[in-house]
Amino acid sequence: MDLDAYTDAHRSKWEALARLAGRRRLSGFEADELIEGYQAGASQLSTMQSVAGSTTQADRLSLTLSRARLKFTGTSTNVLRRIPQFFALQLPAALYRIRWLTVAVAITSITIAVAAAIWMLNTPGALNAAFGSNQELQRLVEKDFVGYYSEQGMDTFTAVVWTNNAWIAAQCIAFGILGLFAPMVLMQNAIHVGFAGAAMTAYGHSDLFFLYIAPHGQLELYSIFVAGAAGIRIFWSFISPGHRTRAAALAEDGRALFSVAIGLVFALFVSGVIEGYVTRQDWPWAIKIGIGSIALLGFLLYQWVIGRKAFQAGQTGDLDEFESGAKRIYAG
Repeated sequence: MDLDAYTDAHRSKWEALARLAGRRRLSGFEADELIEGYQAGASQLSTMQSVAGSTTQADRLSLTLSRARLKFTGTSTNVLRRIPQFFALQLPAALYRIRWLTVAVAITSITIAVAAAIWMLNTPGALNAAFGSNQELQRLVEKDFVGYYSEQGMDTFTAVVWTNNAWIAAQCIAFGILGLFAPMVLMQNAIHVGFAGAAMTAYGHSDLFFLYIAPHGQLELYSIFVAGAAGIRIFWSFISPGHRTRAAALAEDGRALFSVAIGLVFALFVSGVIEGYVTRQDWPWAIKIGIGSIALLGFLLYQWVIGRKAFQAGQTGDLDEFESGAKRIYAG
């Protein structure tokens, strides 16, 4: 296709469409002309993008079409009206797409944590190298570990753990394209948990370790696994884009999966509330752990059940075509 010739052949119609889109009021005939011009222009834009990709002419036509569409659809979409769609369709679909990768990340992380704990317990001097002298280690095990959950006010402690965990999750997704960032964060987190468990076990307090971790840790750790899976998936879309170009794959999956970061803010807020308000309470452990289990179960149902329905309905977590731009057409 000769793009310049194609542009010259349709320029007058595009200019007429631009003029109609710029008018404050339209007659019935002009409204029909606007819609017909929009439909023709959309087909022509698709043809130009499929042959030549992103060009100056195509970008100008795309802008004209956007103005024309706004003219006959009214004002732009109210953001508040999109919130239910985001939480009912886009977010669960994005979470569903990485469900099995999340399971793989969880199994790998748990394996690393257990291996780190076994290594530390069976390596002379490893505990002291990691935590300091025997006195420091004993203070950590017998006082600091449990005291950590009540050394600050409930509001302050909840805010601190929530923002810290949400920041880690957001980094895993945002820097997932770097490839090694998300796996390194997951590995460091697993090793840290394994070392802490080894220290508590060495002094006969493994029961306290699991009891204090269980209420909030179920949802908190799973959320970190989800964040790591999203970051890895974004990187993999660049490595193996399939039928798409790498740029298109990265843009589509990046938009879709970064919505996971928004969802995890809420999930980690729930785990932060549990850690700040529930763990320190003088309640039976069955109740406190049960609250954490219910929170995790709710997240799993949202990801696996609601996400499956949204995915089967055609959702991927990405923006719709008008918001993200027309997709390029591929053969085969």
